[in-house]
Amino acid sequence: MSFEPRILGFLCNWCSYAGADLAGVSRIQYPPNIRVIRVMCSGRVDPEFIFKALKLGIDGVIITGCHPGDCHYIEGNYEAVKKFELVQKLLSKLNMEKRIRLEWVSASEGNRFAEVITDFTNQIKELGPSPLSGKDLDMELMEKLEALEMAAESYRLRALVGRERKITEQENVYGEKYPKEKFDNLFDAAINNEYIRNRILLSLEKNPKSVKDLATQLNIDSKEILNHILVLKGRNQVAMEDIIENQPIYLNVMER
Repeated sequence: MSFEPRILGFLCNWCSYAGADLAGVSRIQYPPNIRVIRVMCSGRVDPEFIFKALKLGIDGVIITGCHPGDCHYIEGNYEAVKKFELVQKLLSKLNMEKRIRLEWVSASEGNRFAEVITDFTNQIKELGPSPLSGKDLDMELMEKLEALEMAAESYRLRALVGRERKITEQENVYGEKYPKEKFDNLFDAAINNEYIRNRILLSLEKNPKSVKDLATQLNIDSKEILNHILVLKGRNQVAMEDIIENQPIYLNVMER
C-alpha cells in the first residue's frame, strides 16, 4: 500500500488562498493530500501552530503567502520568513526541517499553487511517514519536539526574531550596525541553549534530579548542565529540593 502523506497548509487570505481557488475553478490537477487553513496573513502563522501539527502526526506543513512587496499588511510576509527560519533551525535538531516549507503564491498563480503542492507532496512521500504518526509513538522524540516548541515560545527567541531587522539593518547610537553573521551566531547559540534548558525542565517535571542525573540522561557535560540550571534558577523555573550525598537535587517549579 503506497504512502499518502497528510499535509496541512496555512494559506494567506489575500493571495495564496485565492490562488488555490483559481486552481480549483480552473480544474488544475494537484494531489488531494493537503488540508487547508485560511489565515489573514502568512505572518499570522505562529511557530506553535507548526509544532502542534507535527505533534499530532501531520507528515508535512506548508505555509503560502503573498510575494515579498505585495503583502496586504505591508510586512506580514517578512514576519513569516523570520518565524519560519526559527522553526526550521529548531527542527533541524531532529532532522525534521524538510517537513515544512514556505512559498509565495499570488491570487493569479493557480498553476504555481498546483506545482508547489505537487512538489511538496512528492518531497514528503520521499521522506516517508512522520516518525510521530501511527500507534507506536517515539516518546523520546515527542519530548524533544515539545522542548523545541517551548524554546520557540520563549521570550528570548521571540525577542531576537522580532528585533533582527532593527539590530542588523539600523545603526546604533554610535553609527554602527551589528554584523549579520555575528547575529546569526548569537541566534544559533540562543536556540541551542533554550532547547537544552527546556529539555531539562521537561525532565525535572517528571521527577527531581541532580546535575549528574541530568547529564547522564541528556548526554551533556555536567558543567554545561550546571550553567543551564543556574540560568533556570535565576528565571525562577527550577529550585533546589534537597541535598543527597552532597549532590543538590533540583525540581521544576514552573507553572504551565
